[in-house]
Amino acid sequence: MSLKIRLTVMNFLEFAVWGAYLTSMGSYLAQVGQAENIGWFYSVQGIVSLFMPALIGIIADRWVEGQKLLGICHFLAGAFMFAASYYGTTAGADVVFSTLFSLYTLSVAFFMPTIALSNSVAYSVLDRAGMDTVKHFPPIRVFGTVGFICSMWVVDLGGMQQNALQFAFSGILSFILAFYVFTLPACPVDREGGSKSLSEALGLQAFRLFKIKKMAVFFIFSMLLGICLQITNGFANPFISSFSQIPEYADTFGVQHANILISLSQISETLCILLIPFFLHRFGIKIVMLMAMIAWVLRFAFFAMGDPGTGVWLFILSMIVYGVAFDFFNVSGSLFVDKETDIHIRSSAQGLFMVMTNGLGATIGTLGAQMVINKYVYNLQDATGHEIVEGWSTCWYLFAAYALVVAVLFAFVFHYKHVPEKQ
Repeated sequence: MSLKIRLTVMNFLEFAVWGAYLTSMGSYLAQVGQAENIGWFYSVQGIVSLFMPALIGIIADRWVEGQKLLGICHFLAGAFMFAASYYGTTAGADVVFSTLFSLYTLSVAFFMPTIALSNSVAYSVLDRAGMDTVKHFPPIRVFGTVGFICSMWVVDLGGMQQNALQFAFSGILSFILAFYVFTLPACPVDREGGSKSLSEALGLQAFRLFKIKKMAVFFIFSMLLGICLQITNGFANPFISSFSQIPEYADTFGVQHANILISLSQISETLCILLIPFFLHRFGIKIVMLMAMIAWVLRFAFFAMGDPGTGVWLFILSMIVYGVAFDFFNVSGSLFVDKETDIHIRSSAQGLFMVMTNGLGATIGTLGAQMVINKYVYNLQDATGHEIVEGWSTCWYLFAAYALVVAVLFAFVFHYKHVPEKQ
């Protein structure tokens, strides 16, 4: 089996694990009386990303081969996800927040680092095989999104969208990947540390990238844009499902199969990933990032204006632009960091990128979004279905306005000379 196919399987499983619960967990939590705590479940992914990806990246750079560490992390993540599923299933509607949240947190603490680590493993294997990462990685990474979509469909059609079995499905996929990655080629580690300072031995030199102005500005705006990352993952499904309270929308496809409708976002991802090499070579990282920011504005605005009935086309447009919003930021940003950092701190630098985006950014964004949604949606007393939907629209417009401000600031503050040969 070729290296590219083996890495493709790895990426498929990596994101299938995440897709099993990421877009449907909000609806499950709402079903068991945890609607006002949805933000905490999504923000904890950001909280653990403040330190776990960097820590795991340091270990991969210095002491443990990347593919082995990836397998260990997935085994532990899968074990705790199974525990969360068992508890949620046995507790039924009497779920206690602290218990379910603790088990879920332990699982994502080991899963979140694997996103950056799987990128580093892929880059390392491709480099050692003499392949260009910008050319060969996007077609491999696209199958990660395919895996995410497949999981979403299995959860939706399998009736797991509003129960804890989605966690068990994720755990099974984690175990499969945990064993699979041990078959991949070994990733090099740098065990030389006798004459190095403690910070160098620990791989903390990745944080020195903040001394480089262009990298500091890039990471800061990555954090600001990262605020948008988990908002629709956490709240799109509960939002679309809320239309069930309005009779004219209750039986629409979108309300009945919100996860499948949302999966159009990931289908868009598969197409947009393939466009990244062209856009990076042609326009450079600044224009590509600006495209992502404008796409986030449209993503939120289309949600605000649409409905699952005659306005479903606006939902579909929102799903389409998501591919640009997510990929042109996340994947292009990862490739940019890979090209701008030294090979000896590659895993640490990828971990730092995760800290700024899925760490600080996603944590602030999800908790902030929960506060806004609690005010305009969940705190409404005796509200009609139409009033609830109007509350959701207000929230989406506020999120769109934020993304627009970030885009304008980035256009003026981030300066980077595009060199096609480098990008």
